[in-house]
Amino acid sequence: MVNGKVNPITLEVVRSALATAANEMAVVLRKTSYNMMIYEVRDYCVGLVDPDGSILSQNFGALPIFLADLGPAIIDGVNRYGKDGFEPGDVLIMNHPYVCGQHLNNVVVYTPFFYREKIVAFPAVRAHWVDIGGSRVGFASSGTREVYEEGLQLRSLKLYRRGELDRGIHQIISDNIRFPESSLGDLRAQIAACRIGERRLGELLERYGLDTFLDCVKTIWDQSEALARREISKIPPGTYKAEALFDSDGVELDRPVPLKVSVRVSGEEMTIDFSDMAEQVRGSINSGASGAVAAGRVAFKSLVSPFSPIDEGCFRPLKIIIPPGKILSATPPAPVGNWSRTLPTVVDLILTALAPALPDKIPAAHKGDMGGYAFHGIDPRTGRRFLCQTIMGGGWGGRPHEDGESATVSVCQGDVQNAPVELQELYYPVLIEHHRLREGSGGAGNFRGGLGIEIAVRLLCDGFANINVERTLQPPWGLFGGESGEPARAWVRQSSEDPGIWVTKGPNYPLKRGGVVTFFTAGGGGYGPPDERLPAQTEQDLRLGYVKQNSE
Repeated sequence: MVNGKVNPITLEVVRSALATAANEMAVVLRKTSYNMMIYEVRDYCVGLVDPDGSILSQNFGALPIFLADLGPAIIDGVNRYGKDGFEPGDVLIMNHPYVCGQHLNNVVVYTPFFYREKIVAFPAVRAHWVDIGGSRVGFASSGTREVYEEGLQLRSLKLYRRGELDRGIHQIISDNIRFPESSLGDLRAQIAACRIGERRLGELLERYGLDTFLDCVKTIWDQSEALARREISKIPPGTYKAEALFDSDGVELDRPVPLKVSVRVSGEEMTIDFSDMAEQVRGSINSGASGAVAAGRVAFKSLVSPFSPIDEGCFRPLKIIIPPGKILSATPPAPVGNWSRTLPTVVDLILTALAPALPDKIPAAHKGDMGGYAFHGIDPRTGRRFLCQTIMGGGWGGRPHEDGESATVSVCQGDVQNAPVELQELYYPVLIEHHRLREGSGGAGNFRGGLGIEIAVRLLCDGFANINVERTLQPPWGLFGGESGEPARAWVRQSSEDPGIWVTKGPNYPLKRGGVVTFFTAGGGGYGPPDERLPAQTEQDLRLGYVKQNSE
């Protein structure tokens, strides 16, 4: 119900204005960034956050896995400087992994917004920098054993004070990253996006005043909370559990990591409990506690209000329990370079746990990682370092009423997209030999799992590849009698005469000129017994080449 003090038309104008401001910030970021992971892949998140760390709005198309940790970045800065410790023109930079929960490449830039000398909000932008220093080039930090190997840690630093650049901090960043022209260009793009956020908030506050604005925000949050509670109340109460094995921590490759979740539904509230999750590990698949919150929020939002805008009220009925020292709440100096690898599987587990209660809503497991590739070396055309990287899609699980989607990024990545093949070949010494659906990779079922992809990349100079394949031991599982999808794999050949080898973990894997890495991403699990699939659907799969002729 609309607060009696708020005019309903004003409320909708403010709601739309907040969403539009975040979306406009995102456009500015894309149009001014230097890094293909931002302007093509869209590996970023833009939001407006209040001084208590609560979400006012977030751009459409942002990574769902960033739902949890713009707020903690703001809270850390407020705790450090106090609410009275900010001034117009300040710019703060932040990537501390045990606050933000993420790898160091995901850098947050935020600025304070004042209305008549009162701090009201912080426009904030998290974006993936191509490099942040450390022992690995780009992402995929397999094999690191402590966070100090993974790059620069920047915790709530004032890069600008009252509009004046701190040249010392700027120089430290520039001297310790491999591609300063790219990352510092992205930094400027993030600041520009924040300035747009400040401007749009200023216009909104000048139009309606602070009191009306705050009343609207409170009402928006209350409405989002009511919507979420209404949907939770439709879930049968109870405690639901699920568990799976993750391949390894990236260091001890023959030792799987157990993942366990418990979901409790009571009335209009949901609790996701990670108390039985594996302890933090030696390898880099750990995350800070915000990782647990992010995974829980992604699963929760997809169930209760998938189509409504994001704000803090959406998550009031959700409680996350995560003791410190777990794989999703690691403490220093645990490495976190591959923080995102486990989270899609954790989301799958939360949904799978609830499948008995919601069989008409929950799909089978999907590709279950946030995988991508990176090729790097010295470009013979320019004599300069290069880094070609992108993400890869895979199969989603079969659903209660239809087949799973094919060649789609993970549930944690939302609307991001792969870098176009043409641009990769134009900018970097690589040749994409093929990029196609992986035949037969979807799990059989009444509704088939979606197909993974097969992509072969040839390096046109001596260099290196970052190879990091997950879900090879426990592939995406089926539901209610459906079969598992095909696991992910990577095949490396150094020349046309080389018979090739399978590689699961290969950070900085050396490749000769002409060497090819072929990635096979996982297919989704099937839903329901395969013998219930309609013959016409099976015939269509065969005709389109989705399954092999002998797969019947």
